[in-house]
This record gives sequence, C-alpha cells and structure tokens, in this order.
Amino acid sequence: MAKGYWVSVYPAISDPERLTAYDKLAGLAVQSGGGRVLSRLPSRGGRVVAHEAGITQRVVLIEFDSFEQAVAAYESEAYQKALVALPDGVERDFRIIEGID
Repeated sequence: MAKGYWVSVYPAISDPERLTAYDKLAGLAVQSGGGRVLSRLPSRGGRVVAHEAGITQRVVLIEFDSFEQAVAAYESEAYQKALVALPDGVERDFRIIEGID
C-alpha cells in the first residue's frame, strides 16, 4: 500500500506567534491520526540548499502509512480545529499526495 504525505509550503508568515499555536494543535492532530513529521524547515534549524529560484520558504513534510489515512487525518475533527487557529496572515500551499508504492 502506498504511503500518504502532507506537503505544506509557506510563502508568507506574518504572525509567527499564532502559527505556533496552530502548530501545537496540528501536531496533536497529526500524531493522533498516525502521521510522522519528516521535515519542518527552515524554522526548526535544519539546513536548506535552495536551487533555481533560491527560495527558502518554510516546508513541512508529514508521512502517513496510507493515502487514505492522510486524508482522514486532514478531515478529522482535531485537525479541523487546528485549521481554525491558522492565522489569516499565513499564506500556505497545502496538498495531500500519494507516494509511489
């Protein structure tokens, strides 16, 4: 069975403190949904080498055991509550993708 992934890119963050509040709620929802955070850069001190456009925006990569599990975690009540806490000033490109089996 192919794994599922949440991929989030944050081109703009105008309220980092409120984003931290979202992160806490989202982290609990992801964990309870069976997800594992693989990467959260560059905000957690990890290294980034940017090519082409040279953009080093925040990127979060979360892995689930299946695509269906990733979708269910997004649709869960816990994650929907986290989305309410996501600040208006955060621009985010979010997608759920299926891995290659």
